[in-house]
Amino acid sequence: MAKFKKETAVGLFVLVGLLAVVYMSVKLGNVNIFTDKYYTVKANFTDISGLKQHAPVQMFGVKIGYVENIALDQEHSVASVTMLIEKQVKLTDDAIVSVKTNGLIGDKYLKIAPGGLGDPIKTGDTLFDTNPAIDLEDLISKFAFGDVTK
Repeated sequence: MAKFKKETAVGLFVLVGLLAVVYMSVKLGNVNIFTDKYYTVKANFTDISGLKQHAPVQMFGVKIGYVENIALDQEHSVASVTMLIEKQVKLTDDAIVSVKTNGLIGDKYLKIAPGGLGDPIKTGDTLFDTNPAIDLEDLISKFAFGDVTK
């Protein structure tokens, strides 16, 4: 009987440990399995150098979502970015999406400047007013060789 109690206690301990590992993996991995807290919005860019999946999407410096998917649209010669935006955040079709950098050499993120006069967007809609990533190396080389005007 004592052996059965030890085996049961060890089994429960292992089970609780596995559940804790699964929970932390889901939370830290930013996996949203059972949530409908977000809606999808797409944007097309001519250059998204350095932007990665799960990069934050911000408005007024507050995180309102993240980048879900990045794909190449060869038909239109653009990079198509799918974002997940929190449902309580209402965007209009005249919002401007820009690729920004945290600090001088930091990670890339998307910044949304809200519109105001446009129509509200629904899940799956596309924002057309976008600003691509600024290529810092290109700017430095233009400045170094005196070709800043181009």
